[in-house]
Amino acid sequence: MAEKHSKPNFSQSQVSDMVKRLFGLTPSEIRSLPSYDDQNFYMAPIEGGEYVVKIMNSEDSKNPALIEVQTYAMSFLHQNGLPAQTALPTTSGQLISLEELDCGYGSQKYLVRLLTYLPGTTISKVPLTPQLLYETGKTAARMDKILEKLEHPHLSLLQREKFIWSLSNVTLLEEYINVLDGDPLQEVVKSVIHQYKTCVIPKRSSFRKCVNHGDFNDLNVLVQPCDSEGYKISGILDFGDMNSGYYIHELAITIMYMMTEHPRPIEVGGPVLAGWESVLPLNEMEKDCLYVLVLSRFCQSLVLARYSVKLHPENTEYLMISSRKGVHILQQLWELGKEHVEKVWFQDAAQFSDRNHVLLK
Repeated sequence: MAEKHSKPNFSQSQVSDMVKRLFGLTPSEIRSLPSYDDQNFYMAPIEGGEYVVKIMNSEDSKNPALIEVQTYAMSFLHQNGLPAQTALPTTSGQLISLEELDCGYGSQKYLVRLLTYLPGTTISKVPLTPQLLYETGKTAARMDKILEKLEHPHLSLLQREKFIWSLSNVTLLEEYINVLDGDPLQEVVKSVIHQYKTCVIPKRSSFRKCVNHGDFNDLNVLVQPCDSEGYKISGILDFGDMNSGYYIHELAITIMYMMTEHPRPIEVGGPVLAGWESVLPLNEMEKDCLYVLVLSRFCQSLVLARYSVKLHPENTEYLMISSRKGVHILQQLWELGKEHVEKVWFQDAAQFSDRNHVLLK
């Protein structure tokens, strides 16, 4: 979690000067892009092309080696055929630059990168057809399979033992649970954490390990219209939550965020699962934990968004995007229960796979 004063607050003219100095480019257009705790700008230079200037918060900027691994992972995915952003080197050949600035609370250091701008619109803005959900599940699985081959001298930094957003660390939510005091949902969150401790942790030794993107959400997946009909995935953004985890974590995160964008959330799991299993079939223990892991991610999103709003009331609108929709879905999934939800997901997945199989013949 970023600290209260760690979010950068660069002005457009400061960004413009920085881009000229570091990259030798002259911006003809700069505009701010939404962000959780970093600062992002769209930038089109006179010299041509489109870019994103990404300024990391001062807290994350204290760990340049971790950012280096993330930046390398993005280009590794790009080389292996997935539409991830890549970083452009500065005039002195660095992919990351450490800049010092006073944003109103003393001089702080911020890591700056210039990333390629990917075309498309966020998946949150288009109809989530079963086929697009299938593609989303398939892309998430392909991504983790490629990341499994990642080699880097600082790869061990992805362990991130106390990283609050990791699905390995759901029990850390107990420290923040008082932000829900007086909210009936607090009981549901406590129950989910209990289920996580009793049902997920004992089975974890059977999960297959990998490197997770960790935030495959509705604002980090870009799509473009494709020839036939519907949309294809055109971009994967934001590798700031990358961590060493398990394949099943990525799937749970993907299902959870796609549910927040669907008029009938229960219908999301099947097609995403079918797409995922077309690349990486789940083992029995992974299947058994999927429901609780999806609910656990809803709890993380809900509790940590409420906590962040206390720190950054001025950014409430953006911080609460996923969490506000998630409240009702969490309640609904909890009331329906594990058996019912799993039945819907796994039956839908099987039907979807059969239908796709017939179409491909």
